[in-house]
Amino acid sequence: MQNVTRNLLIISLVACCLVVLPASAQPPIGGDNGWYAVHCNVDEAQVYFGDDYKGTIEAGVFYVPVYTTGTPYQTFRVEKDGYTTHYGDVISVPGKGETFDLYATLNPVQPTQGPVIGGDIGWYTVHSNVDGATVQFDNDVKGVTSQGTLSVQVYTTGTPYRTFTVTKDGYQPYTGSIDRYPGKGETVDLYVTMNPVATPTQKSPVSPALAGAALLIVGLLLVVRRKN
Repeated sequence: MQNVTRNLLIISLVACCLVVLPASAQPPIGGDNGWYAVHCNVDEAQVYFGDDYKGTIEAGVFYVPVYTTGTPYQTFRVEKDGYTTHYGDVISVPGKGETFDLYATLNPVQPTQGPVIGGDIGWYTVHSNVDGATVQFDNDVKGVTSQGTLSVQVYTTGTPYRTFTVTKDGYQPYTGSIDRYPGKGETVDLYVTMNPVATPTQKSPVSPALAGAALLIVGLLLVVRRKN
């Protein structure tokens, strides 16, 4: 009887090992999940990573799940009929449970009215944390930011800009370099973070009550000295 019980116990342990070991011998296929949050100003725009269609923008955003152990994407694009296509680079891979933000700005396609002097058109979109800031490309004023952005139209065959400057009273001027030029129908994003100008701190004047108390103490000390 003891031999039968022992044999049954051994068989049970072996069966457990056969069931458990293969499942724990390697991680789930694809690994852990992270997300890209693709933000866009046009709903129902289609989102592609590489050549893979992922879905459409809804309420200004679309979340793309990715596996942290998968092959990283290099580029993404967002497109919709009647709008220019946005092309962007994917420079980071989210870790487990992380979300990385990607931004796309689509501009309406301008109707064709004969040949355009200067060649095809592209855009720069300047993103700023301050509205009402003046944007200059080299020495040309292009406009002011509104709702966090300003779109600047450029000709792809024109002379490339080298720098852009953003200014506003009460903030430190920001100057950045332009190292990428948009192609036909493309949008290149430029990002600006403006910091308020530091105001010198002023020493608060001595309050009348404090000054009166100090005079009272000095008077009492003089009285005490005279009595002594």
